[in-house]
Order: sequence, then structure tokens, then C-alpha cells
Amino acid sequence: MNQELDYAEMLEIPVSTVNVVKKKSLNLFKRKGDKEQQPQDDLKDLVVDSVNERVGAYVYAEDLSDPPAPEKKAFGKIKDKGNAIIIGEIVAVCVIAVAIFITNLFMPTSLINTFIGSFSKADTTEPTYSELKLSPVVGENSDAEITVSSSGVLSFTAKGAVYPVCDGVVSSISETDGLYTVEIAHTSSFSSVITGLSSVYSAKGTKVAANIPFAYSDGENEVKVSMYDGETLLNCYTLADEVPVWNS
Repeated sequence: MNQELDYAEMLEIPVSTVNVVKKKSLNLFKRKGDKEQQPQDDLKDLVVDSVNERVGAYVYAEDLSDPPAPEKKAFGKIKDKGNAIIIGEIVAVCVIAVAIFITNLFMPTSLINTFIGSFSKADTTEPTYSELKLSPVVGENSDAEITVSSSGVLSFTAKGAVYPVCDGVVSSISETDGLYTVEIAHTSSFSSVITGLSSVYSAKGTKVAANIPFAYSDGENEVKVSMYDGETLLNCYTLADEVPVWNS
């Protein structure tokens, strides 16, 4: 018995074949027709049976059949379903947009327009003119003597920078005979008009601040400052150390 048989016995596993080496006989007179292959095959079978009996006649049969194919998940169906949902949402948004457009066009006072408009108007509140703090129209070091008329017009004649009464936006600038008139919008209804200016630093549409001069007077012409609530000239303020203050 060769090394393969020894290895099989050492591992104690069943075998199905072994190689048996049989020494050649010294018989020089072998008759024709004698076959040595048959005894050798018989000997192989005996050896295989003997080894299998020693290890419990365990037979291992390898399953050579193809493994079952993995189940394919229906990705196509899931993808199609997701696309259908997205398309449905897009269609719904388009329908709502068209409905809003039509109601805005033909029914501006409809319930849906009123509801949507309530959100846009929520943050549009602004203070009234009396809630705004007024500032002096000349610098602290100016020697200008400011007066206020009974109608509520501030006036002075002095050389120096001119300031707005409070923060705002320049809404208009006009010029007549070399003198400028500037209107400043402080809120949607509260504004001020300054006349008699020699030059203007700010352009139309720019923001102005109460502590930054926006114009200049050469002192040769009277500068007047009027404040309006809409079209109404305001006179409900007084001067306190050259600073206009609302009447309480």
C-alpha cells in the first residue's frame, strides 16, 4: 500500500480509491491469457472497503448541483412606484399654482388670497412718526440759530453741514436757481422736505442717517425744514437745545 493509503488512514476519512503497487513476480513462464490486472483491481477494492469500515463507513457525497439562484428583488417596481409619487406631487403643485394664479386674476378678494395675503402683511407694521426720535439738523459745533414757526417749519441761516431729522431714504432732489430741495422718506407716510441747500451729497434712492450730513449750506440762503404726515404739515413738536422734540 502506498503513501495515499497511509495519508487516508491518518486523516480517518473515507476513501474511494487507492493506488496499490504490486511487485512483479519472478515467474518467467507466464502463460498467455493470464491477467494480472484483475487481481490487482480486487486488491484495491479490499483495501478501500477496509479503510471505510475503520472510519465508520461514512460516505461523503459532494453536491455538484447548481446552487439556487438568488431571488431577484422587484427594484423596477419600487422605482416605478417612486417615480409615480414624484410625478403626482409635481402635478399637484402645478394645479395649486394655476388655481392661485386664476383666483388672483379673477377673484382678488377670495378667501385663499386673503389667507395668503395675511402672511405677507404680518411683518409690514412700521412705527408712527411720533414714535421716531428726532435729531438736530445742524452739527453740535454749529453757531446756527434755529427757529420754529407756528406752522411747524424749522429754519436757520448758517454755514455748515445739514443733517436729516431722522433716518430715511432720499426720495427726490430738485434744483432751482442753484439751490436744492431734497425730500426724505422716513416711513411710508412720514417725510421731511429741506429747501435752500447749496449742495447735496446723497443721490436719489440712497439711505441717509441722522448722524451723517447729507447736504451743505454756504450760509447765504435760509434753510427750511418741514415735516409731513402724508400731505399734512406737522407742527406738533418744539425745540429743546436746538433738538426738535415731539409734544407729549
